[in-house]
Amino acid sequence: MSTKKLLHEQKLWENWIAKGDNQAANELIQHYMYLVSFHVERISSHLPNNISKEDIKSLGLFGLYDALKKFDTGRNLKFDTYASFRIRGAIMDGLRKDDWLSRSVRERAKKVDQVTQELEQTLRRAPTAQEVAEQTGMTTAEVEAAMNDSLFANILSMEEKPKDGKGDKKEGIGYTIADSAALRPEEDLLANELKEELIAGIKMLSEKEQLVISLIYQEELTLTEIGEVMGLTTSRISQIHKKTIFKLRKTLSKIQEST
Repeated sequence: MSTKKLLHEQKLWENWIAKGDNQAANELIQHYMYLVSFHVERISSHLPNNISKEDIKSLGLFGLYDALKKFDTGRNLKFDTYASFRIRGAIMDGLRKDDWLSRSVRERAKKVDQVTQELEQTLRRAPTAQEVAEQTGMTTAEVEAAMNDSLFANILSMEEKPKDGKGDKKEGIGYTIADSAALRPEEDLLANELKEELIAGIKMLSEKEQLVISLIYQEELTLTEIGEVMGLTTSRISQIHKKTIFKLRKTLSKIQEST
């Protein structure tokens, strides 16, 4: 950044913090809009097509403005780092709050699980996605998509961070707005048990499958980026991802039944 632009940004911060200048705030928001766009693209790549990017962008903008209001310039922390936490946290919290996974998708996932269990008893082995699709009248892609959406929904629900003893909100990648209705002890215990089961299920996957899941849902890389990291084609990464989601369906089904 040139010295002139740097001085201008510093002036904007001074006007915003000292005077509450809305014009300065608007300029700062425009300056850091690239952070919102970054997280919108990353998170949207894992969401169903019916979820509007504009809705995700609105949640991200809320996070950016929240960061602008709460940022302490006296702390040894770059604003873009702090804002990234707030932006991603606001998007994830909004998705969690609005329950973006529609009833029809939940019903599809439940149907897939039921048919899969029936086929397991008949075939005496785990059925393929194609075999489940033939029995449900769905396409193979729909069967795989239902399980993929279900996994992301459950990861959302489990990513909540507990509040500390003082009730302050934790900051970080999993930042969420505090809920006034805290979980009862038994609900908290159940959530932890389910999370442990999902982790155990992931540990039973092959090393390659674990890596793909981690890069998608933790590091938020696209399939193309994962392919570059692992030296595989995008289509091969997609195949591994779909196969992995199907392997985890038993754990996902148990989680869904408890919610």
